[in-house]
Amino acid sequence: MNSASLLLIVFAIALAGWFLGRRRALAMAGGDARRLHSLSGHHGQAVFLFAAVPALLVMFVWLFVQPIVTEARIGDAIRANGLFRQISPSLVMSDVRRVAHGLDLMVDRGQIDEKGLAALGADGSELRARLGRVGVAVGGNVGGDVLAAARTLRRDNHRGAVGMAVAVVAVALAGLVWSLSRISVEFRARNVSENFVLTLFFGASLVAVLTTIGIVGSLLFETVHFFRIYPARDFFFSFTWSPQFRGGSDLGIWPLLWGTLYVSLVALILAVPVGLMSAIYLSEYASKPLRAVVKPLLEILAGIPTVVYGLFALMTVGPFLRDMIAEPMGLGSSSSSVMTGGLVMGIMLIPFVSSLSDDIIHAVPQGLRDGSFGLGATQSETVRQVILPAALPGIVGAILLAASRAIGETMIVVMGVGAAARMGLNPFEAMTTITVKIVSQLTGDTEFASPETLVAFALAMALFVFTLGLNVVALVVVRKYREQYE
Repeated sequence: MNSASLLLIVFAIALAGWFLGRRRALAMAGGDARRLHSLSGHHGQAVFLFAAVPALLVMFVWLFVQPIVTEARIGDAIRANGLFRQISPSLVMSDVRRVAHGLDLMVDRGQIDEKGLAALGADGSELRARLGRVGVAVGGNVGGDVLAAARTLRRDNHRGAVGMAVAVVAVALAGLVWSLSRISVEFRARNVSENFVLTLFFGASLVAVLTTIGIVGSLLFETVHFFRIYPARDFFFSFTWSPQFRGGSDLGIWPLLWGTLYVSLVALILAVPVGLMSAIYLSEYASKPLRAVVKPLLEILAGIPTVVYGLFALMTVGPFLRDMIAEPMGLGSSSSSVMTGGLVMGIMLIPFVSSLSDDIIHAVPQGLRDGSFGLGATQSETVRQVILPAALPGIVGAILLAASRAIGETMIVVMGVGAAARMGLNPFEAMTTITVKIVSQLTGDTEFASPETLVAFALAMALFVFTLGLNVVALVVVRKYREQYE
Protein backbone atom coordinates (compact mmCIF):
# COMPACT_ATOMS: atom_id res chain seq x y z
CA MET A 1 0.00 0.00 0.00
CA ASN A 2 1.45 3.35 -0.98
CA SER A 3 1.43 6.48 1.16
CA ALA A 4 -1.32 8.22 -0.82
CA SER A 5 -3.75 5.32 -0.30
CA LEU A 6 -2.89 5.20 3.39
CA LEU A 7 -3.58 8.94 3.69
CA LEU A 8 -7.01 8.44 2.13
CA ILE A 9 -7.77 5.63 4.56
CA VAL A 10 -6.77 7.72 7.56
CA PHE A 11 -8.83 10.64 6.28
CA ALA A 12 -11.84 8.35 5.76
CA ILE A 13 -11.53 7.01 9.32
CA ALA A 14 -11.23 10.52 10.72
CA LEU A 15 -14.19 11.76 8.67
CA ALA A 16 -16.28 8.84 9.87
CA GLY A 17 -15.22 9.75 13.40
CA TRP A 18 -16.46 13.29 12.87
CA PHE A 19 -19.96 12.05 11.96
CA LEU A 20 -19.98 9.43 14.72
CA GLY A 21 -18.81 11.97 17.29
CA ARG A 22 -21.63 14.36 16.41
CA ARG A 23 -24.25 11.59 16.51
CA ARG A 24 -22.96 10.21 19.82
CA ALA A 25 -22.95 13.65 21.42
CA LEU A 26 -26.54 14.30 20.35
CA ALA A 27 -27.57 10.83 21.51
CA MET A 28 -25.99 11.48 24.93
CA ALA A 29 -28.05 14.67 25.19
CA GLY A 30 -31.27 12.92 24.18
CA GLY A 31 -31.41 14.87 20.96
CA ASP A 32 -31.33 18.24 22.75
CA ALA A 33 -28.08 19.97 21.80
CA ARG A 34 -28.68 22.64 24.48
CA ARG A 35 -27.77 20.10 27.21
CA LEU A 36 -24.28 19.70 25.80
CA HIS A 37 -21.39 21.75 27.18
CA SER A 38 -19.97 22.09 23.65
CA LEU A 39 -21.58 22.07 20.23
CA SER A 40 -21.92 18.73 18.52
CA GLY A 41 -19.52 19.97 15.85
CA HIS A 42 -16.85 20.41 18.53
CA HIS A 43 -17.32 16.78 19.59
CA GLY A 44 -16.97 15.67 15.98
CA GLN A 45 -13.88 17.84 15.53
CA ALA A 46 -12.25 16.37 18.63
CA VAL A 47 -12.82 12.82 17.35
CA PHE A 48 -11.50 13.78 13.90
CA LEU A 49 -8.31 15.25 15.35
CA PHE A 50 -7.57 12.34 17.68
CA ALA A 51 -8.16 9.84 14.88
CA ALA A 52 -6.10 11.63 12.23
CA VAL A 53 -3.20 13.49 13.84
CA PRO A 54 -1.56 10.67 15.88
CA ALA A 55 -1.85 8.31 12.90
CA LEU A 56 -0.26 10.84 10.56
CA LEU A 57 2.50 11.44 13.09
CA VAL A 58 3.24 7.69 13.22
CA MET A 59 3.25 7.59 9.43
CA PHE A 60 5.67 10.51 9.16
CA VAL A 61 8.09 9.05 11.74
CA TRP A 62 7.91 5.63 10.06
CA LEU A 63 8.66 7.04 6.61
CA PHE A 64 11.64 8.93 8.03
CA VAL A 65 13.14 6.20 10.21
CA GLN A 66 12.56 3.02 8.18
CA PRO A 67 14.87 3.87 5.20
CA ILE A 68 17.65 4.84 7.57
CA VAL A 69 17.42 1.64 9.59
CA THR A 70 17.00 -0.61 6.54
CA GLU A 71 19.85 0.86 4.53
CA ALA A 72 22.15 0.91 7.57
CA ARG A 73 21.53 -2.80 8.14
CA ILE A 74 22.08 -3.63 4.47
CA GLY A 75 25.20 -1.48 4.39
CA ASP A 76 26.62 -3.38 7.35
CA ALA A 77 25.94 -6.68 5.56
CA ILE A 78 27.67 -5.51 2.37
CA ARG A 79 30.57 -4.11 4.37
CA ALA A 80 31.01 -7.46 6.05
CA ASN A 81 31.47 -9.02 2.59
CA GLY A 82 34.33 -6.61 1.87
CA LEU A 83 32.73 -4.87 -1.11
CA PHE A 84 33.18 -1.38 0.39
CA ARG A 85 36.93 -1.83 0.41
CA GLN A 86 36.92 -1.73 -3.37
CA ILE A 87 34.09 0.70 -4.20
CA SER A 88 32.75 3.83 -2.49
CA PRO A 89 29.91 2.95 -0.03
CA SER A 90 27.66 5.65 -1.46
CA LEU A 91 28.05 4.28 -5.00
CA VAL A 92 27.27 0.73 -3.87
CA MET A 93 24.15 1.79 -1.96
CA SER A 94 23.04 3.89 -4.93
CA ASP A 95 23.24 0.81 -7.18
CA VAL A 96 21.41 -1.27 -4.59
CA ARG A 97 18.55 1.24 -4.50
CA ARG A 98 18.37 1.39 -8.29
CA VAL A 99 18.34 -2.39 -8.66
CA ALA A 100 15.63 -2.74 -6.01
CA HIS A 101 13.55 -0.12 -7.81
CA GLY A 102 14.10 -1.89 -11.11
CA LEU A 103 12.99 -5.22 -9.62
CA ASP A 104 9.79 -3.57 -8.44
CA LEU A 105 9.16 -2.15 -11.91
CA MET A 106 9.71 -5.54 -13.56
CA VAL A 107 7.19 -7.16 -11.23
CA ASP A 108 4.65 -4.34 -11.60
CA ARG A 109 4.85 -4.50 -15.42
CA GLY A 110 4.47 -8.27 -15.49
CA GLN A 111 7.93 -8.87 -16.96
CA ILE A 112 8.75 -11.28 -14.15
CA ASP A 113 6.89 -12.83 -11.21
CA GLU A 114 8.02 -13.34 -7.65
CA LYS A 115 9.25 -16.88 -8.35
CA GLY A 116 11.26 -15.71 -11.33
CA LEU A 117 12.60 -12.85 -9.25
CA ALA A 118 13.82 -15.24 -6.58
CA ALA A 119 15.50 -17.40 -9.24
CA LEU A 120 17.12 -14.47 -11.00
CA GLY A 121 20.79 -15.22 -11.42
CA ALA A 122 23.74 -13.06 -10.47
CA ASP A 123 24.82 -12.55 -14.09
CA GLY A 124 25.55 -8.84 -14.20
CA SER A 125 25.09 -8.41 -17.94
CA GLU A 126 21.70 -10.19 -17.96
CA LEU A 127 20.41 -8.21 -15.01
CA ARG A 128 21.70 -4.96 -16.48
CA ALA A 129 19.84 -5.68 -19.73
CA ARG A 130 16.60 -6.45 -17.86
CA LEU A 131 16.91 -3.25 -15.84
CA GLY A 132 17.59 -1.27 -19.00
CA ARG A 133 14.30 -2.47 -20.49
CA VAL A 134 12.40 -0.84 -17.61
CA GLY A 135 14.43 2.36 -17.80
CA VAL A 136 16.76 1.82 -14.83
CA ALA A 137 20.49 2.43 -15.35
CA VAL A 138 23.12 1.28 -12.87
CA GLY A 139 26.66 2.49 -12.64
CA GLY A 140 28.64 -0.45 -11.31
CA ASN A 141 28.62 -4.21 -10.85
CA VAL A 142 25.06 -5.48 -10.39
CA GLY A 143 25.81 -9.11 -9.72
CA GLY A 144 26.43 -11.11 -6.59
CA ASP A 145 26.29 -9.06 -3.40
CA VAL A 146 24.54 -6.09 -5.00
CA LEU A 147 21.68 -8.26 -6.31
CA ALA A 148 21.30 -9.98 -2.94
CA ALA A 149 21.29 -6.64 -1.15
CA ALA A 150 18.69 -5.28 -3.60
CA ARG A 151 16.44 -8.26 -2.92
CA THR A 152 16.83 -7.72 0.79
CA LEU A 153 16.11 -4.00 0.45
CA ARG A 154 13.01 -4.69 -1.65
CA ARG A 155 11.74 -7.28 0.82
CA ASP A 156 12.34 -5.04 3.83
CA ASN A 157 10.67 -2.11 2.09
CA HIS A 158 7.57 -4.18 1.37
CA ARG A 159 7.47 -5.49 4.91
CA GLY A 160 7.96 -1.99 6.22
CA ALA A 161 5.11 -0.69 4.06
CA VAL A 162 2.79 -3.38 5.37
CA GLY A 163 3.88 -2.74 8.93
CA MET A 164 3.38 0.99 8.51
CA ALA A 165 -0.11 0.48 7.08
CA VAL A 166 -1.10 -1.78 9.98
CA ALA A 167 0.38 0.55 12.59
CA VAL A 168 -1.15 3.71 11.13
CA VAL A 169 -4.63 2.22 10.70
CA ALA A 170 -4.45 0.74 14.20
CA VAL A 171 -3.51 4.09 15.71
CA ALA A 172 -6.29 5.84 13.75
CA LEU A 173 -8.90 3.31 14.93
CA ALA A 174 -7.59 3.45 18.50
CA GLY A 175 -7.84 7.24 18.49
CA LEU A 176 -11.34 6.99 17.06
CA VAL A 177 -12.56 4.53 19.70
CA TRP A 178 -10.86 6.34 22.58
CA SER A 179 -12.18 9.77 21.62
CA LEU A 180 -15.71 8.40 21.12
CA SER A 181 -15.60 6.84 24.58
CA ARG A 182 -14.84 10.22 26.16
CA ILE A 183 -17.97 11.90 24.79
CA SER A 184 -20.50 12.88 27.40
CA VAL A 185 -22.87 15.74 28.15
CA GLU A 186 -20.30 17.43 30.39
CA PHE A 187 -17.30 16.76 28.16
CA ARG A 188 -15.56 20.03 27.21
CA ALA A 189 -14.99 19.13 23.58
CA ARG A 190 -14.54 22.73 22.52
CA ASN A 191 -11.65 23.26 24.94
CA VAL A 192 -10.04 19.98 23.91
CA SER A 193 -10.26 20.66 20.17
CA GLU A 194 -9.04 24.25 20.53
CA ASN A 195 -6.08 23.18 22.65
CA PHE A 196 -5.31 20.46 20.12
CA VAL A 197 -5.39 22.98 17.28
CA LEU A 198 -3.18 25.37 19.26
CA THR A 199 -0.69 22.53 19.72
CA LEU A 200 -0.75 21.90 15.97
CA PHE A 201 -0.11 25.61 15.32
CA PHE A 202 2.80 25.56 17.75
CA GLY A 203 4.21 22.46 16.04
CA ALA A 204 3.87 24.11 12.63
CA SER A 205 5.73 27.19 13.84
CA LEU A 206 8.36 24.95 15.40
CA VAL A 207 9.04 23.36 12.00
CA ALA A 208 10.66 26.58 10.76
CA VAL A 209 12.87 26.79 13.84
CA LEU A 210 13.90 23.14 13.65
CA THR A 211 14.56 23.45 9.92
CA THR A 212 16.85 26.41 10.53
CA ILE A 213 18.65 24.53 13.29
CA GLY A 214 19.03 21.52 11.00
CA ILE A 215 20.43 23.61 8.16
CA VAL A 216 22.90 25.42 10.42
CA GLY A 217 23.85 22.16 12.15
CA SER A 218 24.59 20.36 8.89
CA LEU A 219 26.61 23.30 7.56
CA LEU A 220 28.52 23.63 10.82
CA PHE A 221 29.32 19.91 11.00
CA GLU A 222 30.76 19.77 7.48
CA THR A 223 32.52 23.11 7.93
CA VAL A 224 34.33 21.80 11.01
CA HIS A 225 35.25 18.70 9.00
CA PHE A 226 36.67 20.94 6.27
CA PHE A 227 38.77 22.99 8.66
CA ARG A 228 40.24 19.79 10.10
CA ILE A 229 41.85 19.03 6.75
CA TYR A 230 42.37 22.56 5.43
CA PRO A 231 43.78 25.49 7.47
CA ALA A 232 41.17 28.07 8.45
CA ARG A 233 43.82 30.80 8.22
CA ASP A 234 44.40 30.07 4.54
CA PHE A 235 40.65 29.98 3.86
CA PHE A 236 39.90 33.34 5.48
CA PHE A 237 43.05 35.28 4.59
CA SER A 238 44.11 33.96 1.19
CA PHE A 239 43.35 36.05 -1.90
CA THR A 240 43.67 33.13 -4.32
CA TRP A 241 41.03 30.61 -5.37
CA SER A 242 42.64 27.67 -7.16
CA PRO A 243 41.12 24.23 -6.46
CA GLN A 244 43.44 21.65 -8.03
CA PHE A 245 41.62 18.44 -6.93
CA ARG A 246 45.00 16.72 -6.82
CA GLY A 247 46.70 18.42 -3.93
CA GLY A 248 48.16 21.88 -3.56
CA SER A 249 44.80 23.67 -3.72
CA ASP A 250 44.49 27.27 -2.61
CA LEU A 251 40.92 27.87 -1.38
CA GLY A 252 40.79 31.51 -0.30
CA ILE A 253 37.30 32.98 0.09
CA TRP A 254 38.09 36.62 -0.69
CA PRO A 255 37.87 36.49 -4.53
CA LEU A 256 34.45 34.84 -4.26
CA LEU A 257 33.23 37.21 -1.55
CA TRP A 258 34.41 40.21 -3.56
CA GLY A 259 32.58 38.99 -6.67
CA THR A 260 29.41 38.38 -4.66
CA LEU A 261 29.44 41.85 -3.13
CA TYR A 262 30.40 43.56 -6.40
CA VAL A 263 27.64 41.96 -8.46
CA SER A 264 25.08 42.54 -5.69
CA LEU A 265 26.10 46.18 -5.37
CA VAL A 266 25.64 46.79 -9.11
CA ALA A 267 22.24 45.10 -8.97
CA LEU A 268 21.08 47.13 -5.95
CA ILE A 269 22.31 50.41 -7.44
CA LEU A 270 19.83 49.79 -10.26
CA ALA A 271 17.00 48.09 -8.37
CA VAL A 272 16.68 50.26 -5.24
CA PRO A 273 16.24 53.73 -6.84
CA VAL A 274 14.06 52.47 -9.69
CA GLY A 275 11.97 50.26 -7.44
CA LEU A 276 11.56 52.87 -4.72
CA MET A 277 10.66 55.67 -7.12
CA SER A 278 8.16 53.47 -8.93
CA ALA A 279 6.63 52.54 -5.57
CA ILE A 280 6.29 56.23 -4.60
CA TYR A 281 4.72 57.06 -7.93
CA LEU A 282 2.23 54.19 -7.84
CA SER A 283 1.22 54.89 -4.26
CA GLU A 284 1.15 58.70 -4.16
CA TYR A 285 0.81 60.06 -7.69
CA ALA A 286 -0.74 57.45 -10.00
CA SER A 287 -4.49 57.24 -10.45
CA LYS A 288 -6.29 54.11 -9.31
CA PRO A 289 -6.93 52.79 -12.85
CA LEU A 290 -3.27 53.32 -13.77
CA ARG A 291 -2.08 51.67 -10.54
CA ALA A 292 -4.36 48.70 -11.16
CA VAL A 293 -2.70 48.14 -14.55
CA VAL A 294 0.94 49.08 -13.94
CA LYS A 295 1.52 47.25 -10.65
CA PRO A 296 0.58 43.77 -11.96
CA LEU A 297 2.67 44.39 -15.07
CA LEU A 298 5.64 45.32 -12.89
CA GLU A 299 5.19 42.25 -10.72
CA ILE A 300 5.35 40.01 -13.78
CA LEU A 301 9.13 40.50 -13.64
CA ALA A 302 9.20 38.58 -10.36
CA GLY A 303 7.59 35.56 -12.01
CA ILE A 304 10.10 35.19 -14.84
CA PRO A 305 12.46 32.22 -14.22
CA THR A 306 16.03 33.20 -13.47
CA VAL A 307 17.30 31.04 -16.33
CA VAL A 308 15.39 33.32 -18.71
CA TYR A 309 17.14 36.32 -17.17
CA GLY A 310 20.41 34.42 -17.62
CA LEU A 311 19.72 33.87 -21.30
CA PHE A 312 18.81 37.56 -21.65
CA ALA A 313 22.13 38.49 -20.07
CA LEU A 314 24.07 36.02 -22.21
CA MET A 315 22.47 36.75 -25.58
CA THR A 316 21.46 40.42 -25.39
CA VAL A 317 22.86 42.52 -22.55
CA GLY A 318 26.36 41.04 -22.53
CA PRO A 319 27.09 41.45 -26.26
CA PHE A 320 25.55 44.95 -26.20
CA LEU A 321 27.76 46.13 -23.33
CA ARG A 322 30.82 44.51 -24.90
CA ASP A 323 30.31 46.02 -28.36
CA MET A 324 29.06 49.46 -27.31
CA ILE A 325 31.06 50.21 -24.16
CA ALA A 326 33.73 47.71 -23.09
CA GLU A 327 35.66 47.19 -26.35
CA PRO A 328 35.52 50.83 -27.59
CA MET A 329 36.81 52.04 -24.21
CA GLY A 330 39.38 49.26 -23.88
CA LEU A 331 37.81 47.87 -20.70
CA GLY A 332 37.34 44.29 -21.84
CA SER A 333 36.39 41.95 -24.62
CA SER A 334 34.11 39.44 -22.87
CA SER A 335 30.32 39.49 -22.88
CA SER A 336 30.35 37.94 -19.39
CA SER A 337 31.05 40.62 -16.82
CA VAL A 338 30.01 42.05 -13.49
CA MET A 339 28.07 44.80 -15.24
CA THR A 340 26.14 42.32 -17.39
CA GLY A 341 25.04 40.16 -14.49
CA GLY A 342 24.47 43.12 -12.17
CA LEU A 343 22.21 45.00 -14.58
CA VAL A 344 20.09 41.94 -15.39
CA MET A 345 19.90 40.98 -11.74
CA GLY A 346 18.88 44.55 -10.91
CA ILE A 347 16.01 44.30 -13.38
CA MET A 348 14.95 41.08 -11.69
CA LEU A 349 15.04 42.75 -8.24
CA ILE A 350 12.96 45.80 -9.18
CA PRO A 351 9.59 44.16 -8.37
CA PHE A 352 10.90 42.94 -5.00
CA VAL A 353 11.68 46.52 -3.98
CA SER A 354 8.78 48.17 -5.78
CA SER A 355 5.92 45.88 -4.80
CA LEU A 356 6.82 45.59 -1.11
CA SER A 357 7.65 49.30 -0.79
CA ASP A 358 4.40 50.23 -2.53
CA ASP A 359 2.38 48.10 -0.11
CA ILE A 360 4.17 49.65 2.88
CA ILE A 361 3.77 53.23 1.63
CA HIS A 362 0.15 52.60 0.72
CA ALA A 363 -0.47 51.36 4.28
CA VAL A 364 0.69 54.63 5.91
CA PRO A 365 -2.40 56.14 7.62
CA GLN A 366 -4.16 58.79 5.59
CA GLY A 367 -4.27 60.98 8.71
CA LEU A 368 -0.54 61.61 8.44
CA ARG A 369 -0.97 62.88 4.90
CA ASP A 370 -3.93 65.06 5.82
CA GLY A 371 -2.08 66.56 8.79
CA SER A 372 0.90 67.39 6.59
CA PHE A 373 -1.31 69.01 3.96
CA GLY A 374 -3.12 70.92 6.69
CA LEU A 375 0.17 72.43 7.83
CA GLY A 376 0.79 73.71 4.31
CA ALA A 377 3.25 71.09 3.07
CA THR A 378 3.31 70.22 -0.60
CA GLN A 379 2.86 66.67 -1.81
CA SER A 380 6.59 66.19 -2.44
CA GLU A 381 7.40 67.53 1.05
CA THR A 382 4.82 65.19 2.54
CA VAL A 383 6.39 62.24 0.76
CA ARG A 384 9.93 63.16 1.85
CA GLN A 385 9.30 64.24 5.43
CA VAL A 386 6.26 62.22 6.52
CA ILE A 387 5.48 59.18 4.40
CA LEU A 388 8.99 57.86 3.78
CA PRO A 389 10.06 58.14 7.45
CA ALA A 390 6.86 56.38 8.53
CA ALA A 391 7.37 53.61 5.98
CA LEU A 392 11.14 53.29 6.51
CA PRO A 393 11.09 49.94 8.40
CA GLY A 394 9.14 48.29 5.59
CA ILE A 395 11.29 49.89 2.90
CA VAL A 396 14.47 48.71 4.61
CA GLY A 397 12.94 45.24 4.79
CA ALA A 398 12.21 45.32 1.06
CA ILE A 399 15.77 46.42 0.27
CA LEU A 400 17.11 43.73 2.59
CA LEU A 401 15.01 41.10 0.82
CA ALA A 402 16.35 42.29 -2.53
CA ALA A 403 19.94 42.20 -1.22
CA SER A 404 19.50 38.66 0.09
CA ARG A 405 18.02 37.63 -3.24
CA ALA A 406 20.98 39.16 -5.07
CA ILE A 407 23.54 37.51 -2.82
CA GLY A 408 21.94 34.10 -3.28
CA GLU A 409 21.41 34.27 -7.05
CA THR A 410 23.20 31.62 -9.10
CA MET A 411 21.82 31.16 -12.63
CA ILE A 412 22.21 34.78 -13.75
CA VAL A 413 25.78 34.82 -12.41
CA VAL A 414 26.69 31.59 -14.20
CA MET A 415 25.39 32.81 -17.56
CA GLY A 416 26.09 36.53 -17.30
CA VAL A 417 29.01 37.11 -14.93
CA GLY A 418 31.26 34.12 -15.60
CA ALA A 419 33.27 31.77 -13.41
CA ALA A 420 36.57 33.62 -12.99
CA ALA A 421 37.57 33.97 -9.33
CA ARG A 422 39.42 37.28 -9.28
CA MET A 423 39.50 40.57 -7.42
CA GLY A 424 39.34 43.76 -9.45
CA LEU A 425 37.48 47.02 -9.93
CA ASN A 426 36.76 46.76 -13.66
CA PRO A 427 33.02 46.04 -13.93
CA PHE A 428 33.46 44.77 -17.47
CA GLU A 429 35.58 41.80 -16.39
CA ALA A 430 34.25 38.31 -15.71
CA MET A 431 34.10 37.32 -12.04
CA THR A 432 32.18 34.80 -9.98
CA THR A 433 30.30 34.50 -6.67
CA ILE A 434 30.11 32.21 -3.68
CA THR A 435 26.89 30.54 -4.80
CA VAL A 436 28.32 29.58 -8.18
CA LYS A 437 31.34 27.94 -6.58
CA ILE A 438 29.16 26.08 -4.09
CA VAL A 439 27.36 24.45 -7.01
CA SER A 440 30.52 23.75 -9.00
CA GLN A 441 32.38 22.23 -6.03
CA LEU A 442 29.52 19.83 -5.25
CA THR A 443 29.08 18.56 -8.81
CA GLY A 444 31.23 16.06 -10.63
CA ASP A 445 33.00 12.88 -9.56
CA THR A 446 35.18 14.38 -6.85
CA GLU A 447 35.52 12.42 -3.62
CA PHE A 448 33.15 13.92 -1.07
CA ALA A 449 35.69 13.82 1.75
CA SER A 450 38.20 15.94 -0.19
CA PRO A 451 38.74 19.59 0.79
CA GLU A 452 37.74 20.69 -2.72
CA THR A 453 34.24 19.33 -2.07
CA LEU A 454 33.88 20.15 1.62
CA VAL A 455 34.84 23.77 0.93
CA ALA A 456 31.31 24.24 -0.44
CA PHE A 457 29.94 23.89 3.09
CA ALA A 458 32.44 26.40 4.45
CA LEU A 459 31.42 28.81 1.71
CA ALA A 460 27.73 28.26 2.52
CA MET A 461 28.41 28.84 6.22
CA ALA A 462 30.27 32.07 5.47
CA LEU A 463 27.39 33.22 3.24
CA PHE A 464 24.90 32.40 5.99
CA VAL A 465 26.87 34.38 8.59
CA PHE A 466 27.19 37.31 6.19
CA THR A 467 23.46 37.49 5.45
CA LEU A 468 22.68 37.08 9.15
CA GLY A 469 24.94 40.03 9.93
CA LEU A 470 23.20 42.02 7.21
CA ASN A 471 19.85 41.32 8.85
CA VAL A 472 21.14 42.34 12.28
CA VAL A 473 22.58 45.61 10.98
CA ALA A 474 19.33 46.46 9.20
CA LEU A 475 17.33 45.67 12.34
CA VAL A 476 19.53 47.94 14.46
CA VAL A 477 19.28 50.80 11.97
CA VAL A 478 15.50 50.53 11.72
CA ARG A 479 15.06 50.32 15.47
CA LYS A 480 17.27 53.34 16.07
CA TYR A 481 15.46 55.43 13.49
CA ARG A 482 12.06 54.37 14.76
CA GLU A 483 12.94 55.50 18.27
CA GLN A 484 13.96 58.92 16.96
CA TYR A 485 10.83 59.24 14.84
CA GLU A 486 8.43 58.27 17.60
